[in-house]
Amino acid sequence: MNDKWKVGSVVKGKVIGIQPYGVFVQLSDHVQGLVHISEITNGYVKNIHDYVKIGQVIRVKIIGASGEGKLRLSMKSLEKKQKPPKRKRPDAKMADAKYRRVNLPSGRGFYPLKKKLKEWIAQSMEEYSIKR
Repeated sequence: MNDKWKVGSVVKGKVIGIQPYGVFVQLSDHVQGLVHISEITNGYVKNIHDYVKIGQVIRVKIIGASGEGKLRLSMKSLEKKQKPPKRKRPDAKMADAKYRRVNLPSGRGFYPLKKKLKEWIAQSMEEYSIKR
């Protein structure tokens, strides 16, 4: 194979076959490659036909080679990588609001069990008229 077909090169080829596991691409008269389904795009690919059609000319990156003129190709390595969205930190107002919600004057809130256990036992005893 010549320098045109070295790993890392970006080339154009014609889609000549589609199988459930990937796309066959003709790069020249004697050189073919396979874009495995996992190399089509980032994310889940349910149907390869949603991404390519037979006869379509596509750009691919060579990611591997065998001695038989067969190349491993990738379409997703040419996609622009998107950064994941940043997670927002709770600001001081939100933290303060959570604190106020926990300490409601009505007694309804998220109190630790240790603080409320005696009160709950007393309420249960009153409801069922249990004497100590």
